[in-house]
Amino acid sequence: MSSISVSKQKRLAAKAARDAAKKSASGSPATTSGRNTPGGDDDVDATLVAGLNAMDIAKKKSNDRTATGVLTSQALSRDIKIESFSLSFHGRELISNTDIDLNFGRRYGLIGANGSGKSTFLECLANREVPIPEHIDIYLLKEEAAPSDLNAIEAVVLEAKNEVERLEKQVEDLLAMEDGADNPLLDDIYERVEQLDPATFDTRAATLLHGLGFSKKDMLKPTRDMSGGWRMRVALAKALFVKPTLLLLDEPTNHLDLEACVWLEDYLAQYDRILILVSHSQDFLNGVCTNILNLNHKRKLVVYGGNYDTYVKTRAELEVNQMKAYNKQQEEIAHIKKFIASAGTYANLVRQAKSKQKIIDKMEAAGLIEKVDPPMLFKFKFSDTDKLPPPVLAFDEVAFAYSGNMKDALYKGVNLGIDMDSRLALVGPNGAGKSTLLKLMTGELDSTEGRIQRHMSLKLGKYSQHSADQLDMDLSPIDYLRKKFPDLPGDTDYWRQQIGRYGLTGTHQTSPIGTLSHGLQTRLVFAELALSRPHLLLLDEPTNHLDMESIDALADAIKAFTGGVVLVSHDFRLLKEVADQILVVDRGVSVFDGTILEYKKILQKKTRESVL
Repeated sequence: MSSISVSKQKRLAAKAARDAAKKSASGSPATTSGRNTPGGDDDVDATLVAGLNAMDIAKKKSNDRTATGVLTSQALSRDIKIESFSLSFHGRELISNTDIDLNFGRRYGLIGANGSGKSTFLECLANREVPIPEHIDIYLLKEEAAPSDLNAIEAVVLEAKNEVERLEKQVEDLLAMEDGADNPLLDDIYERVEQLDPATFDTRAATLLHGLGFSKKDMLKPTRDMSGGWRMRVALAKALFVKPTLLLLDEPTNHLDLEACVWLEDYLAQYDRILILVSHSQDFLNGVCTNILNLNHKRKLVVYGGNYDTYVKTRAELEVNQMKAYNKQQEEIAHIKKFIASAGTYANLVRQAKSKQKIIDKMEAAGLIEKVDPPMLFKFKFSDTDKLPPPVLAFDEVAFAYSGNMKDALYKGVNLGIDMDSRLALVGPNGAGKSTLLKLMTGELDSTEGRIQRHMSLKLGKYSQHSADQLDMDLSPIDYLRKKFPDLPGDTDYWRQQIGRYGLTGTHQTSPIGTLSHGLQTRLVFAELALSRPHLLLLDEPTNHLDMESIDALADAIKAFTGGVVLVSHDFRLLKEVADQILVVDRGVSVFDGTILEYKKILQKKTRESVL
């Protein structure tokens, strides 16, 4: 009991310090991105009215989901075991009669095709739509921190203070129970409270934000003055600070640059509670995960041990062995059936035939070995285009400053030639000017100094992170493309064929675009891009929301494309596959003499040695 008393003294002292800090704190609490704790309410944001729409949408989505399952883990276990789990959305079954086994201390990579239901599964867990032990707190990161007068550090610290209060309340409730002092959960809660030391709040919050790409100046900026991408980083820092028992991250790297991705990969590799991570980056999954959860095309969640590369190897071996066993069993069944068919009416043979039939009946009763049914893979291509003489796009001593004042210039003296054979990757920290460079290429921006020359026949095709926002969400994919390209044949079969090449099949082709997943919307944007037949593709973070197979198909399409490509991406594997030249955009523009993996090693060394 003495250790409990000491811990309680520490908690009371910490609580007094927090109460004093609260009196001097300014601003309103920022809404937690996806915090879900038993018996607790989401924090109230100063912009409550603005948040009502998001709440209504979340409630509607919840009403459209149906989940069933039986909790079978021990009442006080930190593991989560749910049997016979099924999940439907809008009446469509996403997961069918699957057992879920999440062990404390493991990090799970959740993979599956676009539209298979990965995000819906995370939301189902976060909203406790299936039984999850009440002592397990859950944090789902799916949306940015709400805008408020709090700066980034204050928003993260406020989350930490609220978490300590929640943990202290949990301790009080446990101690009030009969034999509560002997509850094994107390040790874990005490450890978490002591780790959340108020004296280190500001320093630890700043360290997390620095790792996610914030400068000291940016940390002090009110969140209401930040873009959605930077507020998403604040939400991620809040989640990492409080270290929930079950942390659910849905594409956390989508708003990060390569350096922040490398930092986050190292950080999550040390996460010692339960992590479920949706990511399209094989490289990232390899660095973080101890297990892979595959939501396959048969609507089953299958768990594999090891990281992504191990999963690929294990699955291939299992499928080879399964096919061998299947073929052997089918040969045995065929041999038995042949004997039965030839038995005729001879009494002794008829007895043998009946005995043989019983063997087949037993096989069927036990369940026949299934034939390996691989998921349908799709390939697409960008339309071939006419060759233009080089350079099709040239920068001559180009400089650019948004203010027009050269002392504020993002870069100066940029000399660059891009032709139909270029496979150019732009890398560097967020805010350094990668997207700005693409806008200079398209003519959306004019250079402050120097000259940008474009071939008079050059046709550019650009994909940006927000391209899907330009889609007409009320139209179906077929009607949308028919409207976009009125000069092309209007036959429905023609459009089905065009869209089907990009993985939009069946009812996805005729459903309103707004009901499709982000990944399927992205595929539709690529279909539109290909139909425009550009000479030069400018791709700004094209892998966001794409699944593994889609990224592989994109890499193949880029390599086969007869025009030029300029690419901005945080996916190291895609860059490794397609880029033959790397430009670093960071206080200027320079050529990196090495491979993208060598560049990653430099970033890893930099982040590990970095001191705020």
